[in-house]
Amino acid sequence: MNKENTDELLFLPLGGTGEIGMNLNLYRCQGKWLIVDLGVSFGDDSLPGIDVFMPDPSFIAERRDDLLAIVLTHAHEDHLGAVAHLWDRLRCPVYATPFAATLLTGKLAEANLEAEVPLHVVPLGGRVTIGPFDIEFITQTHSIPEPNSLAIRTPLGTVLHTGDWKFDPKPLIGNPADVGRLKELGDEGVLAIVGDSTNVFKDGTSGSEADVRESLAELFGQFRGRIAVACFATNVARVESIAVAAARHDRHVALVGRSLWRIDKAARENGYLVGVPTFLDEHDAAYLPEDKVVYICTGSQGEPRAALARIADGSHPHVTLGKGDVVVFSSRIIPGNEKSIFRLQNRLIRQGVGVITEKDHFVHVSGHPGRGEMTRLYQLVRPAVSVPVHGEQRHLQEHAKLAGACGVGRSVILEDGEILKLAPGEPEVVDIVSTGRLAVDGTRLVSMDSAIMRDRHRMVYNGSAVVTVVLDRVGNLVGDPQVSAQGLLDAGQESEQHEAVVDAVRDALDELSRIARQSDDLVKETARLALRRHLKQSHGKKPVTEVHLVRI
Repeated sequence: MNKENTDELLFLPLGGTGEIGMNLNLYRCQGKWLIVDLGVSFGDDSLPGIDVFMPDPSFIAERRDDLLAIVLTHAHEDHLGAVAHLWDRLRCPVYATPFAATLLTGKLAEANLEAEVPLHVVPLGGRVTIGPFDIEFITQTHSIPEPNSLAIRTPLGTVLHTGDWKFDPKPLIGNPADVGRLKELGDEGVLAIVGDSTNVFKDGTSGSEADVRESLAELFGQFRGRIAVACFATNVARVESIAVAAARHDRHVALVGRSLWRIDKAARENGYLVGVPTFLDEHDAAYLPEDKVVYICTGSQGEPRAALARIADGSHPHVTLGKGDVVVFSSRIIPGNEKSIFRLQNRLIRQGVGVITEKDHFVHVSGHPGRGEMTRLYQLVRPAVSVPVHGEQRHLQEHAKLAGACGVGRSVILEDGEILKLAPGEPEVVDIVSTGRLAVDGTRLVSMDSAIMRDRHRMVYNGSAVVTVVLDRVGNLVGDPQVSAQGLLDAGQESEQHEAVVDAVRDALDELSRIARQSDDLVKETARLALRRHLKQSHGKKPVTEVHLVRI
């Protein structure tokens, strides 16, 4: 980044713009930086061994002396999940409303950071001043308790950072969106909306949780076997609705999955799920008659280690489903998860289990606004500038068109790493900084662009090969090279092919002069190329190759 002008108001997304998830947004005013949200995204089949990844915070970590705080809009993993992983690189206070603070405290405790991180709990509708940033938490509705839009007031103008939101008149958990406060904010004057684009292609509104509750109650009455419902654990209103629907049909509810129990505990600690009986655990629920139980399960996205996947595999210790039972997917398919979800559903169907999705019955509403709600927000707030975020490029482009139709004079479409000057003057991209992703790999964080990840990706598709070469003091081979080609060659079943690979390496080394054999680097490269060339010709693969050279 070029020399920083402290008289500007800047916005810089390092994650979550041009993509859905993995949010990391930066604001700068008077030379000081503010982070809004610090989230993760989740791996798929294209990321072997990686379940979670997040934005690389190197840009702001290098400026942490001027970093004032991390402010969280709500408790979803794509907005909060990276704090425990990345806080040690940032080392600044964190601000959140009570429910998000409770969940974050648990994550910090797991990372042995609970005593280190200054975590400030902001009341609903609260307001805090952090350096040049005057931040008001405006109550919204979403698919989790306590979502907030942030009114970020600065000497150069006010920005409404929407977070994830919708206008649900009957959210069931928490209060409806504070529409009156949004209108007042618009009357004060708003420079820009930095807004959610997820559902911009959906006409009308996203629907109400109250309507889902009634639909689930009607649906449950159609079955006499066991009912399992897969939903997002953080959707406390949905969990409550499942409990209410079950009670209407004299069924008891059990939670299956650790994240559900964690959310249940956080919800009750913060005054939610009042009047909902304590849930059964999966062990006790197994003793109930088939027509008296409803299981709420994790794993709606086909996650291989989640509860529903283990049930479908028949490997769960306490829960079994079969003919006459039904699984209700009270969730949507997150783009990219189609294959894993369909595999899970097919496994259930093979066991005779019925599968119901949102295509079969009204069992889900989104937590993000449809076009009607987005239009209403623009009419309330009336910003001068729209900055679409939280969406892929197609979402951002469409959001910009919608903002223009609502009378917004200027929209700016960004990519992660582009620095937008919001004020003074006309908004414009003034610089671009490098971005990246970090993956949780076991107990460490590694760059997604690292040689480790590149090699792992290559190994998945091309296998790996190792050759051990033993030379004596004058450079003669001591025995045949030892070759192992994992994922490519079975020496026990393909002895002729294995011998051919060994011959190729030996012949290449035999062609080296005696002087050349004194060079370790030359011997290794000769063996490596011979091995790769042969496997390319014989198997059509270019494996990750390593040579071990031993001199005796």
